[in-house]
Amino acid sequence: MRTSIATVSLSGSLTEKLTAAASAGFDGVEIFENDLLASPLTPEEIRARTADLGLTIDLYQPMRDIEAVPPQEFERNLRRAQHKFRLMNRLGTDTVLVCSSVSPLAVDDDALAAEHLHRLAESAQEHGVRVAYEALAWGRHVSTYDHAWRIVEAAGHPALGTCLDSFHILARGSDPKGIENIPGEKIFFLQLADAPLMAMDVLQWSRHYRCFPGQGGLDVTGLVRHVINAGYPGPLSLEVFNDVFRQADAGPTAVDARRSLMLLQEAAGLTAPPAPVKTTGFAFAELATPDAGAVSALLGALGLERAARHRSKPVELWQCGEARILVTTDPVRHRDGLALAALGLESPDPAAATARADSLLAPVLPRHRAPDDAPLDAVAAPDGVEIFFCATDREGLPNWREDFTPLPGDGSGDGPGSRSGEHDRDRRGAVLRIDHLALTQPWHQFDEAALFHRTVLGLRPQESVDVADPYGLLRSRAVTNDDGRVRIALGIGPGPADDAGRAQHIALATNDVVAAARAFQDAGGRPLPVPPNYYDDLAARFELAPGEAETYRELGILYDRDEHGTFRHFYTETVGRVFFELVQRDGGYRGYGAQNAPVRLAAQHALRPGRR
Repeated sequence: MRTSIATVSLSGSLTEKLTAAASAGFDGVEIFENDLLASPLTPEEIRARTADLGLTIDLYQPMRDIEAVPPQEFERNLRRAQHKFRLMNRLGTDTVLVCSSVSPLAVDDDALAAEHLHRLAESAQEHGVRVAYEALAWGRHVSTYDHAWRIVEAAGHPALGTCLDSFHILARGSDPKGIENIPGEKIFFLQLADAPLMAMDVLQWSRHYRCFPGQGGLDVTGLVRHVINAGYPGPLSLEVFNDVFRQADAGPTAVDARRSLMLLQEAAGLTAPPAPVKTTGFAFAELATPDAGAVSALLGALGLERAARHRSKPVELWQCGEARILVTTDPVRHRDGLALAALGLESPDPAAATARADSLLAPVLPRHRAPDDAPLDAVAAPDGVEIFFCATDREGLPNWREDFTPLPGDGSGDGPGSRSGEHDRDRRGAVLRIDHLALTQPWHQFDEAALFHRTVLGLRPQESVDVADPYGLLRSRAVTNDDGRVRIALGIGPGPADDAGRAQHIALATNDVVAAARAFQDAGGRPLPVPPNYYDDLAARFELAPGEAETYRELGILYDRDEHGTFRHFYTETVGRVFFELVQRDGGYRGYGAQNAPVRLAAQHALRPGRR
């Protein structure tokens, strides 16, 4: 189906919005009246600009407070509408959105509303224009789609139809199945938006918190199926009012919007892009730094060994068990310090995973590759981290580890040529694997990141969690694969200014966090200092074994418990923009220690320069 987006969904000038929509691959746009009024371009110039970009203008909107008003007021409304119809002829669009009235002058009289809409449609038809009547969820007398349709049906004019809006329908809890009783040719337009489930006034909810399909909690896919079953022939169009989107760069927002519609069409059975390929584990995490000294010391203290070096690039492989950390030394591109640059995810079919990503507007990134390097493709996540699809040590598939030359060692690690790692799994306190990653997102791309990880990487989003930070709230949402071998916690800070200073972190699983913490300190590692008050409260909240709380206090270990099991973990101090966490999950614990996050955040703030 054709796709469209309302200009109100994007930031910037009208010209910037049109360019972003075209670049993202949309077929058309809805011109929001305020965008036209603020544009220096004439309607004819806007028409030419959209045509040059390959876009159609599918809708002009909105016209408000038209129907069921006193006679003199309606005559004024009709004159105003005729001016808009002439304007639409200049723009080259033939459909106008008319919202159900919120005017205090409007009366609760369906027959009068139908009469007024019939007269409006007569005038519109004279100008070659159609009227799409929409029920606002907060309309004064008409607030549901079925009520709006009854009025349209009673008006009985060929130039009058209805506009369906997923937010207005689903936010009120209306049953969308009744849409199938509306003749498809009388559904003149379909507007789509999702939204997080919130207990608040529907008008405020609509104006500030809408999001793209798949980013909220509304069943937009189910509604679209009903509309298609009714025989609707028009475009799928996004109309999203969102405070964050209005401030974010229009280009990435438009790409995110188009990706959401592609996912929606796939879920509704309208398209069949390359099938999802679910990730099965972490192949590696890659850190980039101008100077590898500090991170090398930190990795060594954590029990990882320098196992191999890339044949042609300044990249070293550090490893213990199945945990692999690549360290790239790049003084030019990463002069700001240590940062997470890339993530390798195990995939049952890397080529199919890449094809899926490309089909969802995440194209393969250009990379410099030596002739004998393994053909390893990467795509960019919204935060800029490169995502590689890997098939580590699997026969018949390209193996990235063959690009590395083993370094001499003591044999205790699971080197590039080995597949067992039995020694490490048996050693108490040894690192076993990457347990999860926590990735701070740019403040305006949090919802985009959740959708990207769900659609491109095949991960399942969990519920969002708000964590208290000394300077606001930290929002977090985990995405995981089915068996929990891939866990990524996406986070965003209290405000735009804080994001740049927030670190990413890599959590490593161990079989004995107490032994790991002792070994880390004995090797000169610096754990994150935990306030003594935390341990006083810990003893009050949980029944621990004698001396257990004292051991945790000595080593900086934090503790949590859920209905499935227990979680023990400690953090390192931050190097550059990265810190590590060692975790021990027992009994099927599923979380990430969210109860302890405020303590960790406060301790990290205390260590920032100027705060000690």
